[in-house]
Amino acid sequence: MKKELPKVYEPQQVESRIYESWMEGKCFAAEPDSEKEPFSIVMPPPNVTGQLHMGHALDATLQDILTRFKRMQGYSALWIPGVDHAGIATQIKVEEELREKEGKTRYDLGREKFLERVWAWKEKYGDRIVEQQKKMGVSCDWDRSRFTMDETCARAVRETFCDLYEKDMIYKGSRIINWCPHCTTALSDAEVEYVDKPGHLWHIRYPLADGSGDLVVATTRPETMMGDTGVAVNPEDERFKHLIGKNCILPIMNREIPIVGDEYCEIGFGTGAVKMTPAHDPNDFEVGLRHNLEIIRCIADDGKINENGGPYNGMDRYECRKAIVKDLEEQGYLVKTEDYSHNVGTCYRCHNDVEPLISAQWFVKMEPLAKEALRVVRDGEVKFVPERFSKTYINWMENVHDWCISRQLWWGHQIPAWYCDECGHINVGRTDPEKCEHCGSTHLTRDPDVLDTWFSSALWPFSTMGWPEKTADLNYWYPTSVMVTGYDIIFFWVARMIFSGCEQMKEIPFHTVLIHGLVRDEKGRKMSKSLGNGIDPLEMAQVYGADALRFNLITGNSPGNDTRFYTEKCEAMRNFANKIWNASRFVQMNLSIDRCALPANLEQEDKWVLTKLNGLVREVTENLDAFEIGVASAKVYDFIWDTYCDWYIELTKTRMNGDDAQSRLAAENVLCYVLIQVLKLLHPFMPFITEEIWQSLPRETGEEGSFIMTSHWPVYDEALNFPAETEAMEAVMDTIRAIRARRSEMNVPPSKKTELALKTDEPEIFQDAGHFITRMAYAERVTVSAAAPETLDGLVSIVTRKAVAYIPLAELVDVAEELARIAREKEKAVNGLRITEGKLKNEKFVANAPEAVVNVEREKIAKYKELIARLEESEKAMGTAKMNVDKEPLGVDVEALMELL
Repeated sequence: MKKELPKVYEPQQVESRIYESWMEGKCFAAEPDSEKEPFSIVMPPPNVTGQLHMGHALDATLQDILTRFKRMQGYSALWIPGVDHAGIATQIKVEEELREKEGKTRYDLGREKFLERVWAWKEKYGDRIVEQQKKMGVSCDWDRSRFTMDETCARAVRETFCDLYEKDMIYKGSRIINWCPHCTTALSDAEVEYVDKPGHLWHIRYPLADGSGDLVVATTRPETMMGDTGVAVNPEDERFKHLIGKNCILPIMNREIPIVGDEYCEIGFGTGAVKMTPAHDPNDFEVGLRHNLEIIRCIADDGKINENGGPYNGMDRYECRKAIVKDLEEQGYLVKTEDYSHNVGTCYRCHNDVEPLISAQWFVKMEPLAKEALRVVRDGEVKFVPERFSKTYINWMENVHDWCISRQLWWGHQIPAWYCDECGHINVGRTDPEKCEHCGSTHLTRDPDVLDTWFSSALWPFSTMGWPEKTADLNYWYPTSVMVTGYDIIFFWVARMIFSGCEQMKEIPFHTVLIHGLVRDEKGRKMSKSLGNGIDPLEMAQVYGADALRFNLITGNSPGNDTRFYTEKCEAMRNFANKIWNASRFVQMNLSIDRCALPANLEQEDKWVLTKLNGLVREVTENLDAFEIGVASAKVYDFIWDTYCDWYIELTKTRMNGDDAQSRLAAENVLCYVLIQVLKLLHPFMPFITEEIWQSLPRETGEEGSFIMTSHWPVYDEALNFPAETEAMEAVMDTIRAIRARRSEMNVPPSKKTELALKTDEPEIFQDAGHFITRMAYAERVTVSAAAPETLDGLVSIVTRKAVAYIPLAELVDVAEELARIAREKEKAVNGLRITEGKLKNEKFVANAPEAVVNVEREKIAKYKELIARLEESEKAMGTAKMNVDKEPLGVDVEALMELL
């Protein structure tokens, strides 16, 4: 026997010790095993500078539950952890520290010295989030931990770049890209967040060059006018047909620009004439290509007007906007100004406005990659849970643009391309070239840009397993089983992993994508620093225990939906942990066995609880296989709290305290067996407390000296189904519940006991369970008969499924006083019903009140009616015990009430 469990469960003292024992026992290690089915997950790599937040905590908990579940089912379960170098985010942090502490920029240090600083930062903070994850109980194979810039991942990145370049699927070209002036780097389409912002629409007069009139264009961005190289009109627009081929004058700059006809301009939209700025708008760029318009860039990388901006050179773009509007007005070019709200692209990192700019960048051609990536989802090879997110994915992939993969940063995977200083040829290779492959010159300059962070993350499911080498891990565990991630990075990451896996591995990267929502505060708001509503998961774990935090995050959580975090719920889950602990401690203290096995002779309550447990095993297993994690956890919770603690333990106390040694021994074994099985079912959700209790209990044969996390998952066993005994036991319990509920309604305390008569067509069921009913229904004596008592005077009848119970209520309560109380409650309910129905008959209220408010009122009606029905039932029951109480209704017009209902 193990030592007795302490009186109080202290997670702060237990959890670290348990985790160390798992690590020492190498419980998380996985190896390819031909005799086992593979199961694998790769962790979405958090940023190397990351701090664990609630989103990470939920993500890690879901992955850990699935991994522990599959490990216990006998799979060779691999969960690969890792961190991402997070190019922009990390470089910004290091640059901020450099500026604040030393007043320097990265250019003061130079690339090599600056990167030394970033690597030092990574070494200092890189393991922080790993240690925080361990506090949450995650069971990763830490020996296989990966970093997106480690040697293995770097080799995979270079191989992919070179392979796609050789296939003509990576190219360098000048295109309109999203540019963040604050981060001073290009962004992909997925890295731009659109925000509705108030602005203005300025109508500006462009004079015709021949002096015959003018065109009026409308723009939200007058600061780009200096880059205008044309005005476009629809060739079918009767107002402007005659102007096509002529020139107009660009205000302020006094430069002639052509008027072109293009169907891009919609007839009837705006003024009908659109200014063309090919260097600063993707649509204008396409029109410019069709009409050979000049490309003039007037905004520099830092968001300031450049030398092409004439008198505004050096101004900030928004300072320029104010200045040019003022000048246009003074010079008579401004026709009118309108208020105008529109979507503005912002950087997903710093949230500053993104600037569309013409720039020479590296791109991945998406059209050939998208075809297979769409097919595997449409054909169900990759399934989204919930399925609705597959539509989100398909819609994005069908409309995807070429992916801009170059970033003007120093931290990241530097692009493996060298420019020949002599002939300009671009040399791309898996090894650094010594001379130009075109002309043989040794004067080569490497492209200074790095790859988008998501380029390396896109390879994560196979780069973590050693690709491009053909490793044993890849052969055994790839494709991975499931990818757990939030809906906010389907475009950033999930889509890119799918097309990268299909292209590089010629195989999908995972079979299932399990999507979870965001963790919001109790008011439904996104947690953020600016709102000050962020909750530190580690603080919650420290106060309530990691198990309570984990269970809080998953209960009530359904795939794809946001969840609200309530601190009070953590407290409730700590109470649940204490309930398990106290029940386990009671069982352990009453055990005389040193090995647990089901006895041959089972009593009715044993067969009932084993049947319930058997059903629970099947349902929880099915739920977890279907990724219904919140549903599974709720079922385990209900079984432990209600079935096991509140009922079965109470049902066995008579035997545990009795003189029948064989019956007691059977009860001990069933108590222990059920506890062990339900601890296994609970283990993936609450790993620490279940391990601690498991270590204190007698084990089943073959599981001595092991860990619960490596034990066998329970399986459904038809031999443990006892439908007849379960039905009988449920009938007894139903009767006990009904009697207790009626006593509670009548405010009768448990200490007041009385005789109880039961009328039933199946007396043997209740005779065998007489000791349960006596103790748990607070009876002095129970009589069971096929007939009702001879006289019902003074008795209250309680109808249940298989019996009618009769209680001499007059012995327990003051009948007159109870009837008066019922009448007062009923009158109050009737008044509430009348008022509520009056509200809903008011058409103005129903039409003008929010739908939620109207629904609350409708729910009130249902509750009032239910309460009135219960009170009438109680009043009727008390009527048989009225004795000398006046027969008149007590202040309530029952007929009027019934008419109202």
